[in-house]
Amino acid sequence: MRVAVLGAGAIGAYVGAALHRGGTDVHLIARGPHLDAIRANGVKVLSPRGDFVAMTPATDDPAEVGPVDYVFLGLKANSYASCGPLIEPLLHATTTVVAAQNGIPWWYFHGLKGPYEGRRIESVDPDGEVTRVLPLERAVGCVVYCSTEIEGPGLIRHLEGTRFSIGEPDGTTSDRCLEFSAAMVAGGLKCPVETDIRNDIWIKLLGNAAFNPISALARATMVEIARHHGTRATVRLMMEETLAIAAAVGCHPAISVDKRLDGAQRVGAHKTSMLQDLEKDKPLELDVILAAVVELADLTNTPAPTLKAVHAVTDLLSTKVGTA
Repeated sequence: MRVAVLGAGAIGAYVGAALHRGGTDVHLIARGPHLDAIRANGVKVLSPRGDFVAMTPATDDPAEVGPVDYVFLGLKANSYASCGPLIEPLLHATTTVVAAQNGIPWWYFHGLKGPYEGRRIESVDPDGEVTRVLPLERAVGCVVYCSTEIEGPGLIRHLEGTRFSIGEPDGTTSDRCLEFSAAMVAGGLKCPVETDIRNDIWIKLLGNAAFNPISALARATMVEIARHHGTRATVRLMMEETLAIAAAVGCHPAISVDKRLDGAQRVGAHKTSMLQDLEKDKPLELDVILAAVVELADLTNTPAPTLKAVHAVTDLLSTKVGTA
């Protein structure tokens, strides 16, 4: 079993190091000083579960790796459409792409029985650009419940969580999911194979769709948003609207808004990924996290006034990122 991690950033390098520790033949695709450090000294992981070093092969040229059985996609979703030249050398006829992305994936309606089966979500797959690069039959969903950060080149700080839920778009328990799950578990991670991965998608999205844009607009941490009366009320409305949209497309995640808000407050002074990207003047991952939710609201005629208002303002903000 050969695995390539395309986008060996904080999450990707951590997963790659864990897979290597478990005995998988894994190759990291990275760049810059981070790549240089990995080549020289491997990936060093600092974790409350125990520090370790993984001497994983690493390159910035996927052609040096060649075809693999699995590609763990650690890129931000807004770069999927342009990743063709990077991923093509890694593919053979049955290569599986495990996409560890936030928000609504490009494959969302693939294999989902019901009135929207096979429908393309334009916000995340405009004109089918992502599907052309990442064919639907290759996709396995992955929802990340893990927090890591790059503390320095080749140095990954694991903060909390080891769960990577995976699942087939059609809800089956496939051999490829079971094989990948076993490799992750051998490396010390949790990797349950879910028959309804969309449930996990909406549970995580319930927080991301609200906290990420609000954090970027207010330059605020999770605990600041949860404790401020006005933003807490706004997040509550956004979460309630998100749950209604999920129900309209046939998903009913069993989680309360109050529990989600209280959990966010306990996280403390944590900056969301969108706020971190904003501070680094990087493109905001807005399409899959919020624009897609608004698109599904329109598709299902579900009222979403708060989501739409916050999306409009954050979308304007996103046009100013990278223009300074």
